[in-house]
Amino acid sequence: MNPLNSPLEVGMRTLMLLTASFPQPLDVAQLVCLDHLMLHSSEVNGPPSLHPALPAGPGELAMKRGLIEQGLVVLLRAGLAELEATPEGLLYRASEEGPGFVDILAAPYADALKDRASWLIAARASSDLDVRSATRAITDRWAYDFESRLPASGSDHA
Repeated sequence: MNPLNSPLEVGMRTLMLLTASFPQPLDVAQLVCLDHLMLHSSEVNGPPSLHPALPAGPGELAMKRGLIEQGLVVLLRAGLAELEATPEGLLYRASEEGPGFVDILAAPYADALKDRASWLIAARASSDLDVRSATRAITDRWAYDFESRLPASGSDHA
């Protein structure tokens, strides 16, 4: 089993976000954006990032949805999250046991995740951070960086 980005690790990060937003539910798209911003918070003028920026950034974001969905399955099976079907779609929230479980996690990385999750949810609630716009700006920057590395059209570097 790969310990990095395993369903268990991503599930724990997702639980940090669900706990920080408790009792407000989040959908998968919101969780994808928030998870990325939690790990790369300096990209949106937040606290120092927990993970380094990688050249494969766009691939990381593209894979995140499936990983978050797998992590949510772990949380639902463990009774740490709940699923709610609404007219707008499926929403997830921490169960009553979720915050208590997060509180017993005692490691520097877990503490840093809790801090970033709380910062993100507070910034989002105060309208200091539009999560979808911030994520769009990051992907636009990745596209620009990628395009700027391509040879100029008409050059013989094809």
